Amino acid sequence: METWDAIRARRNVRAYTEEPIDGADLDRILEAGWRSPSASNRQKWDFVVVTDREQLAELGTVWQGARHVPGSQATIVLTVPEPEAERFRTIDQYDLGQATMAMMLAAADLGIGSGHSSVGDQEAARRILGVPEGHICCYMIALGRPADRPLKPITRPDRRPFDEVVHRGRW
Repeated sequence: METWDAIRARRNVRAYTEEPIDGADLDRILEAGWRSPSASNRQKWDFVVVTDREQLAELGTVWQGARHVPGSQATIVLTVPEPEAERFRTIDQYDLGQATMAMMLAAADLGIGSGHSSVGDQEAARRILGVPEGHICCYMIALGRPADRPLKPITRPDRRPFDEVVHRGRW
C-alpha cells in the first residue's frame, strides 16, 4: 500500500479474525515504532508484545476502553520509566504518540487493523506483563485482521470539515 493510502485506510478496528499475524509483519510494525522520532533522541520507550490468549484476556481488564484487546491476535503495550523531571513527562508522551501512529500506519500498510487503548490499572498491567516498578504502562495497540471489512482508503471519513479544522496564518 502507498503511504497516502495507508493514512486514508487506517481506522480503529475493534473486532478481529482469528488469522494469526505473521512474525515478520509483527516485527515490521514494532520496527516502525522503534524508528519513530524521539525528542533529544531520548528513546525512553519499551514495547511489550503480547500474543498469549490468557495475557490478552487479562489486559482487556486494565482499562474500560480495552474490551477489544482479548480478541486481538497481538497487542503492543508501550511503556516509559517515570520521568526524572516533570518536563520529560510531556516529551515522553509526545514520543509515545508518534510511535503509536507509526505502528498503526505500518499495520494498515500490511492490511492489519489496529485499535488503541489507554491503561488505567497500572498495578495490574505491570503484574500481567512483568514490567518493573518505576515504569508506566501508557498505551496499548491491539492488532489483527479486521473481522468486518478489509482496510481500504476511506472516501468519506467521519471528520469535522477540513476548512473548519485548518487555519492559515491566524485562527
